[in-house]
Amino acid sequence: MSKRLEDFIKMNREEFDDLEPSADLWARIEIHLPVEINSPKKPETKTFSLGFVLRVAATVIVVMGISFAFYLRSQKREKIDLAAINPVYAQQQIQYTSLIQTKRSELKAISKSDPQLYKEFSSQIAEMDSTYKQMTIDLATSPNQERVLRAMIRNLKIQTEVLNQQLNVIEQMNNMKKEEQSDVKSI
Repeated sequence: MSKRLEDFIKMNREEFDDLEPSADLWARIEIHLPVEINSPKKPETKTFSLGFVLRVAATVIVVMGISFAFYLRSQKREKIDLAAINPVYAQQQIQYTSLIQTKRSELKAISKSDPQLYKEFSSQIAEMDSTYKQMTIDLATSPNQERVLRAMIRNLKIQTEVLNQQLNVIEQMNNMKKEEQSDVKSI
């Protein structure tokens, strides 16, 4: 049925288009429409109170100030020239640091064969290393930087001695294992 209606409208289209509603009809329809539809919508503008803007600005300033302070503090730590404090101590610090790195890599070799022993040894060194790092932080603010630098060198010496002892213990353990294996083979 709807198909027939469509066909009828298509065939008689010209007869439908010749009649137009009067202007008065549109005026009567417009009266019954809600007011919101008649008036164009105004975009909502967001306004911020002065107090809100000032709080946001103060927050931004505080965050930037804190960030800048951390930046300056990190820059200050990096710029400490140990050679300017005492060239001999600076040279010793470099030597001990490289020696400690070498010993640590040797110690790391036992991590696969005896992880429990490695964990114990590395925890001892980690404690001394954290003390050393704290001293490097204190060096920047200390009035007697040479004294702090001496303490740092002493810490590095102790770390070296402890690493040497740990490596000796490992070497003795390995020798004992070899002796036990050779005794088993000879029996």
